[in-house]
Amino acid sequence: MTDTYDAIVVGAGHNGLTAATVLARRGKRVCVVEKSGQAGGMARTVDYAEGARGPEIAHLLYNLSPKVAKDIALRVETRKLPTIAMSPDGKHVEMAGDTLRFADGTAHPEAEAYAALRKRLVKFARLLGQLSDAPPPSLAEGLAGLRDIGGLARLGLNVKRLGKQDMREFLRIILSNAYDLLLDDLADGPVAGALAADAVRGCWSGPRGPGSVFTLLYRLGQGGDVLLPMRGMGAFETAAKDAGVEMRTRSTVASVMVEQDQVRGVTLDDGTILQAAAVLSSLAAPLTMQLAGARHFDIEATRRLQRMRAKGTTAKLNLVLSATPDMPGLSDAQKAARLIVAPSATHVESAFNPVKYGEASAAPVLEAVLPSLSDPSLCKDGRQVISVIAQFVPHAPDGGWTAAQRDDLSKRIIQTLEVHMPGLQDLITHSTLLTPDDIETLTGAPGGHWHHGELSIDQLLTVRPVNGLSRYSFGVRGYYLCGASAHPGGDVTGSPGRNAALQLLAEGVLS
Repeated sequence: MTDTYDAIVVGAGHNGLTAATVLARRGKRVCVVEKSGQAGGMARTVDYAEGARGPEIAHLLYNLSPKVAKDIALRVETRKLPTIAMSPDGKHVEMAGDTLRFADGTAHPEAEAYAALRKRLVKFARLLGQLSDAPPPSLAEGLAGLRDIGGLARLGLNVKRLGKQDMREFLRIILSNAYDLLLDDLADGPVAGALAADAVRGCWSGPRGPGSVFTLLYRLGQGGDVLLPMRGMGAFETAAKDAGVEMRTRSTVASVMVEQDQVRGVTLDDGTILQAAAVLSSLAAPLTMQLAGARHFDIEATRRLQRMRAKGTTAKLNLVLSATPDMPGLSDAQKAARLIVAPSATHVESAFNPVKYGEASAAPVLEAVLPSLSDPSLCKDGRQVISVIAQFVPHAPDGGWTAAQRDDLSKRIIQTLEVHMPGLQDLITHSTLLTPDDIETLTGAPGGHWHHGELSIDQLLTVRPVNGLSRYSFGVRGYYLCGASAHPGGDVTGSPGRNAALQLLAEGVLS
């Protein structure tokens, strides 16, 4: 059995769906092949229990590119959430844009310093955000590369336009660590802790790690608003179907067919052949190479891909509750906010240390959301769901993820939450834990890393995923990388997918 398309996309995560939609809206016949029974990848919504649904892994939109939303006609209803930095003494802090105050509405002594710091960081982040909507430049590509250098030239000009003081500050902090930056202006408490947690979420790094300022700026690239997608992130799949993209779920690509250094299509595990002049993979870079076969890549590229760092440190706990939990110090409306448990920047750094030795932190850094408070359609009968991201959990602890290890991690997360939600344990009717190992098994992300590869300075821009393969075209004519391991990286942005599709069209593969 053989079908023919203009392009085939491997993986129906949001980046794969974005790439497919961009091509389909430009008149191309596109098929997306997904091994699971549901599209969405790490951004999909699933049943936690009967009558209770929620985000399986990713639960918020941080960095969605406006150009992506426009190019794929994305229609997603969102609710902007404040962030609550939870404090062990009950004096929780509400962070909403540049505004900082205690959760009870009283003035916070760091409000002015926080506003100045955040405005400065967002200003710098928007400069870097200019680089997200185009391939990273390459001087090795003649005039095409020189055209793309224009993006860097504009960045340099905009940096100069900051003025001498801000320009010096931007250059001073860009490669430094978030810990020192934050504590220059803030006391080491819940506010600094929340910002430090944002700087390293999903990363193999503590806030004292070199370059953690860069990853903090990355999170602020589109202004830093925290958006909850109502009814989940299925809008990416809807946009693809509206554009005429064909979806093949429960189908696994066994290999990418290559003849005379040109992609010819894919072979599915049931023997079905899908022919196409272009194949885009939203899988991680090493897996994308394996699908085509390492023999089609030069030795240096193969070596670099094999050494790409991707150590996942993030687990996910999804809970169904019989009722809304008590949260002393928070109003009913504030319970629907993004809740951060990171008492200080020092706490975040200390929580990273055990992971280096294959152990989970005894007091994990948490980001929790009760999406059903904002979107009652997710639950029935007065129940609520909690979606919890736990930072600093090893991919492969000593002895592996035994039932006892899994139970211990779940208890640690719940006990950490229960400090701020007394009686939480008694409300839990269902729980699902996904360790980094589970995330790797479920999604194929190497090491269970949410970004398919560390967001470190040596794995960004022209060296993402590796030097020589940074512009989406992936070793073989017609083969493209369109997932989180491509520029600009992870989070629910859609930028890698959009950029890869536009690069394919610009290179004339389908003409």
